[in-house]
Amino acid sequence: MTPDALFYETAENAHGLKHDPFKAIVAPRPIGWIGTKATDGRLNLSPYSFFNAVSDRPKLVMFSSSGHKDSVTNIEATGVFTCSLASRHLAEEMNASSVAVPYGVDEFDIAKLTPVAGRLVDAPYVGEAHAALECRATQILRPLGLDGRESDNWVVFGEVVGIHISREILKDGMIDMAVARPLGRMGYMDYCDGGAEVFAMTRPKAG
Repeated sequence: MTPDALFYETAENAHGLKHDPFKAIVAPRPIGWIGTKATDGRLNLSPYSFFNAVSDRPKLVMFSSSGHKDSVTNIEATGVFTCSLASRHLAEEMNASSVAVPYGVDEFDIAKLTPVAGRLVDAPYVGEAHAALECRATQILRPLGLDGRESDNWVVFGEVVGIHISREILKDGMIDMAVARPLGRMGYMDYCDGGAEVFAMTRPKAG
């Protein structure tokens, strides 16, 4: 990086750019398309770009909600949720489900998607998705900043107890990313297609 590269301290956030570049640097981010069910039976579906897998033994995923949104409310009450794979063929539907609506409004209906009941958890996943995870919540917390104050984010961790995979994305016993085409969230209003350019590399051996 050249000496004239832009540098700024985040305490003041005086970057001088049109938009805060933080989320454009931490990119692409997987999208957690979280399905939940309220105690009264109403369904909820919301995409979260602060999402990822954090462990494979046990299989744990997490998503972070900016503000205490409906997904968190439902998971606190039921302890379960699903995560559907947001692929390129469902980009418009995923975006439609991100609309801010009153509690109890069914985003499956808004996005014209098929809710399918989980086999092991009482929460819906997207029937049109290439893959879906059924999860049981293990932790819900608010992360702390350097000043010790809680952020305005609720982070939900869940253990994956069931996995659905469409056979159309399987090739030679593996998921073909060129077919699955998972969406990634970039900065600003940008997204990317995770299947656009797929290449493999083998980890080098020491010595």
